[in-house]
Amino acid sequence: MDLAYLRAHPEHLPTFLTHQRIRETPVSGGDICAASRLTLDDGHSVFTKTWPETAGRPVPEGFFAAEAAGLRWLREAGTVAVPEVVVALPELLALEWVDPGEPTPEAAERFGRELAGLHRAGALAFGAGWAGFIGALPADNTAHHGPWSGWFARTRLAPYLRMSVDDGALTGAEAGLVEEVVERIGEFGGDEPPARIHGDLWPGNLLWGADNRVWLVDPAAHGGHRETDLAQLALFGGAPHLDRILAAYAQEWPLADGWRERVPLHQLHLMLVHTALFGGAYRDAVGRLARSALDGLGRATVDG
Repeated sequence: MDLAYLRAHPEHLPTFLTHQRIRETPVSGGDICAASRLTLDDGHSVFTKTWPETAGRPVPEGFFAAEAAGLRWLREAGTVAVPEVVVALPELLALEWVDPGEPTPEAAERFGRELAGLHRAGALAFGAGWAGFIGALPADNTAHHGPWSGWFARTRLAPYLRMSVDDGALTGAEAGLVEEVVERIGEFGGDEPPARIHGDLWPGNLLWGADNRVWLVDPAAHGGHRETDLAQLALFGGAPHLDRILAAYAQEWPLADGWRERVPLHQLHLMLVHTALFGGAYRDAVGRLARSALDGLGRATVDG
């Protein structure tokens, strides 16, 4: 099987894998899926993701279709580097292979400019035209025309708060803080029209390529707030050369007043997803972010 054949007959890939007709090498692929590098007969490689047998349940309906739709939508903007979707089947996803490289200041600055271009490409509404996922959890992508704050509270905070409380990952103290954030969401400001965002842009979803570009992978793409992507880049130690990314971004498209105070608000979404997925290990982080968001709101109120 070569790349041309694979593009023409994507439905044949599972059969070739089952009968070991393609050289397959396991690679790192995140916390949810099993990932492999497939080397084809013509020397090309593709990156594949499958639902792991160890998950103990079948792949959620539409899981890989959602990622494929998001990748294609981000790639359509023609700004940030996004791998081509080669195969999208209910049980697997195969993408263009990207040779990894090292983070450089030059790549970071280029990425900052390109990310601003991606966000400027916009979206017709908040949400997306396909059922969404964030990690292995569903994400409500029902189209909504704003304002952003109410949509964010209803679809990106409240559902994962409920999941986390129901599973015992959060105590009443943390839940109370998040509930206050939800109740006061209209006070944070910063409402903007929908941007075209990655939606799960923690540093692990940046692929620094050998071509000295930053590639976007594993999206939860939708129309959202551009500050969400930028805030998530600062999580878990922060992206390499984050200061260069932000400075280059600001040169292309300056952020609205008060964006720094809203960083914890935007980060809270992804941390609630973590408590819903992985449990109480992220409990303190949720409480800290909710408290910081409310503290920032207090400062913003005092500062006028």
